[in-house]
Amino acid sequence: MPIKIPSDLPAFDVLSNEGVMVMSDMRAARQDIRPLQIGLLNLMPKKIQTETQFARLIGATPLQIELTLIRMSEHQSKHTSAEHMESFYRPFEEIRNRKFDGLIITGAPIEHLPFESVTYWDELQQIFDWTQSHVHSTFGVCWGGMAMIHHFHGVNKYLLDHKAFGCFRHKNLDPASPYLRGFSDDFVVPVSRWTEMKQSEIDTADGLRTLLGSDEVGPCLVEDPAHRALYIFNHFEYDSGTLKEEYDRDVETGTPINVPGNYYPGDDPAQVPLNRWRSHAHLLYGNWINEIYQTTHYDLNDIGS
Repeated sequence: MPIKIPSDLPAFDVLSNEGVMVMSDMRAARQDIRPLQIGLLNLMPKKIQTETQFARLIGATPLQIELTLIRMSEHQSKHTSAEHMESFYRPFEEIRNRKFDGLIITGAPIEHLPFESVTYWDELQQIFDWTQSHVHSTFGVCWGGMAMIHHFHGVNKYLLDHKAFGCFRHKNLDPASPYLRGFSDDFVVPVSRWTEMKQSEIDTADGLRTLLGSDEVGPCLVEDPAHRALYIFNHFEYDSGTLKEEYDRDVETGTPINVPGNYYPGDDPAQVPLNRWRSHAHLLYGNWINEIYQTTHYDLNDIGS
């Protein structure tokens, strides 16, 4: 089954051309099934790129999914057109009475700020608490995951001496986890961040379990069963060229940046980068969607009860 998104959303044509099954409202109405309701709280500046990346992954499962794009109520995007935001996004205040089978909270380029200094931190904390009564399973990504684990468990983030940037080898630490079905023992994950969370603090927090980790860049995927949440600090959702775009941008602006490691053949930026994480990206998000399908309520109103 395909993912249901508006036919005029830019991701619709992009994913259709890639062979991803997408469905319009008219076609979805013909099918007598309840689609999974998945929300995407998109905090990234390049919203069209980010919504396409996540729609690609959650739209690759055999289940019908209806994707709702969500924004912070007061924060105004400076990098995406007002027309796009008005057409496709709903402020949190508008959807807070709805219930969702799943919610993805993206990262945001504000790592250098303390959580409490973020202009929309108060509303974001309300959203974290809201997930406990209105969302069956939440997936916090990069800064979004760090913010959520900090909110619920007090785990801190720490600035790195240099940016963790490139494709780093990771280990499967819990092969029996339903979220890691089909995962190799060893694989690469794109990383792009100036902060980290320490495994020692995660280990002392109540009920957290690290599923993926790296000797070089630390914990990657953490499960929080009590809050029905996963937190991932790295970027399985990245396109093949996302790290290249970030590197080229910094080079052009004169921002000090290292060549993303283990990304270009021979670490040569003149070469075309290789995607060596795509299959695991689909596995992870497909497993998450499958777990939601297996455990969520048929009646959306029962979520949170």
